[in-house]
Amino acid sequence: MGRHPHPIREIARQAGVSEATVDRVLHERGGVRQSTVHEVRQAVADLDRQRTQVRLHGRTFLLDVVMQAPERFTSAVRAALEAELPSLRPAVLRSRFHLRETGTVEEIAAMLDGIRRRGSQGVLLKAPDVPEVVEAVQRLVRARVPVVTLVTDLPASGRLAYVGIDNRAAGATAAYLLGQWLGREPGDVLVTLSRSFFRGEEEREIGFRGAMRARHPDRRLVEITETDGLDATMRDLVLAALDAHPGVRAVYSIGGGNVATLEAFDARGRECAAFVAHDLDGDNTRLLRQGRVSAVLHHDLGQDMRRACQAIMRAHKALPGGVYPWPSNVQVVTPYNLPL
Repeated sequence: MGRHPHPIREIARQAGVSEATVDRVLHERGGVRQSTVHEVRQAVADLDRQRTQVRLHGRTFLLDVVMQAPERFTSAVRAALEAELPSLRPAVLRSRFHLRETGTVEEIAAMLDGIRRRGSQGVLLKAPDVPEVVEAVQRLVRARVPVVTLVTDLPASGRLAYVGIDNRAAGATAAYLLGQWLGREPGDVLVTLSRSFFRGEEEREIGFRGAMRARHPDRRLVEITETDGLDATMRDLVLAALDAHPGVRAVYSIGGGNVATLEAFDARGRECAAFVAHDLDGDNTRLLRQGRVSAVLHHDLGQDMRRACQAIMRAHKALPGGVYPWPSNVQVVTPYNLPL
């Protein structure tokens, strides 16, 4: 590896491996799994990036960010978190990222248990609301590691706080928008999710279905799930749904995969009269500019990251005050009010 200014101890702490392992990787001695080599190189890259943003010395907090989500979203979260580090001065926050697009609940629980054994000042978590993950979070809490859930909640886990939007309100907002755009014209709505065990997505769907029943009881909803929000799996499922339901004319995308969804409409020569999505990631920003997506329900990830970090600092008595629920505002972004 190239030259860098970081002590081996700091790299080992960032990567969650031993100093001996880091030494072997840095000096290319072999005998280390390729996945571990990648973790060490990623740790050096993270330290390089975070070093340029954290200039003042203060109390140091090492946070672990654990997320199961498509890369387009985890990249946005990483960028938002690292952009917020200067605002937390004089505290110094270092972050270790454990990001995956797919995986079993047992693997996520094992990852959380590994963090507990290595030690951490806090965990930011986006994970399924299932017993295995809830129990792993409870073990972290008993070990005095505060956990903040992000975007999707685990309310029975003993987590410190949830940061993100009010998902039911977001779903109801999507129903209102689609109802306004479709008007009196007939047409079914395709509802796409990544996984049914993410509570945040479930809450969005509940809010959407409730508002649609109240305002447009005759409009049929067609659901697709278990896609992981990935384009590779979404396209085939949307094609099958369009073939089975010729009345589908609009989409509420709860879990992503929007490029593939629109490709499926194009492949069948079908019009998508209205399309509401979530989060201003790279795909959705481009689709908005192209006029392929009607609106994106967005929330300020930077604000979420700042609140999450402050909650963990308050848990360690590094900031005064308590931790209170404070959902992020739902922003309706169209091609005409895209943030700069």
